[in-house]
Amino acid sequence: MTAFMFLVLIGKEAVDEGLGLMPILRLMPYMLPQAMQFAVPGAMLLATTSVYGRIASSNEIVAVKSLGISPMVLVWPTLVLAGLVSFGAVILNDVAVSWGRGGVQRVILESLEEIVYGRLRTTRSFSNDKLKVSVKRLAGKQLVQPTFLFFASKDKAPWTITADAAEIKANKEDNSVLLTLTNADVDMGGKGSAYHPGDWDLPISLADFSGRDGGSRSPSSYSLREIGPSKVKQVEQITQMKQEMAAEASFALMTGRTFELSQQVWQRKENALYGAQYQLQRLRTEPHRRWSNGFSCLCFVLIGAPMAVRLRHGEFWGSFFACFLPILLVYYPLLVGCVDQAKSGVFPPQAVWLGNLVLAAWGIWLMRRVIRF
Repeated sequence: MTAFMFLVLIGKEAVDEGLGLMPILRLMPYMLPQAMQFAVPGAMLLATTSVYGRIASSNEIVAVKSLGISPMVLVWPTLVLAGLVSFGAVILNDVAVSWGRGGVQRVILESLEEIVYGRLRTTRSFSNDKLKVSVKRLAGKQLVQPTFLFFASKDKAPWTITADAAEIKANKEDNSVLLTLTNADVDMGGKGSAYHPGDWDLPISLADFSGRDGGSRSPSSYSLREIGPSKVKQVEQITQMKQEMAAEASFALMTGRTFELSQQVWQRKENALYGAQYQLQRLRTEPHRRWSNGFSCLCFVLIGAPMAVRLRHGEFWGSFFACFLPILLVYYPLLVGCVDQAKSGVFPPQAVWLGNLVLAAWGIWLMRRVIRF
């Protein structure tokens, strides 16, 4: 299962980013925790349905019951193991998102030059949110008749640079990309133009060229030990923003400068405050998401063991899919929906556990039926 998920994740990154062999090899250690993040709960379910399906098909459960012994004696060891694995899965999830994703991001940024040239060779274009490059053809590493569009923001016209030829060189030491342009014509978004005859070196930050801001991090990439201090800082920032907004509003009313409270000006402040509050809500939700994902191992075992006993399949695939399909249709939609609503502040962060509670309740109900009948 881990190998399958590993190949899927590696293949997706290779196709999406146009990676060569060496970047793919460098990605492998960072991808392994992410593959195990998905594989471990499924492997626990597969192992549970396999073992208890064979036990039930061999009438071992019937034999235990005939001796007046509760079938729970056969289940407790697996529940203890699942609890221990769940704690390990929480740690694994933390490593996957904090160390694994950061490593993948770093490898892609360091391989940017190779990625750009690979895209230009195959599709003659490369684009992201901040940049679009198109060429007529490539001659080795030289771009023939390239066009560069730089997008500062969505509401402004892009800067356009056309040239007879260009070459791209990434400088990893200062996190920049050097464009060497030949006979470049620059259109500054309709606000003017310029012409640079001969060779012209134009340095661009790596973040702008790649469309990936290596300096900013989302809460989903924080380790668990970083989230607590980050929440404290975010609360302080929100408090300061509210105090500044209150002071500015009071000053504008006292001095009669009501134009400073216009919708256009005040909307920007409210948007900034909403963004800060959304960041805080994500920080509050993230620990619950990590722990609930980890303890899905225990919930899967609670479902798998009694379901396999009831179905009595010696061949475990039937029991596995009988458990996995409801999990796929119920648990994961609940998890995704609750995480989204909790991040938005509609639900409390604890709502992320709803999918786990549904599985646990279902598993306990099945277990009671196994014990009674």
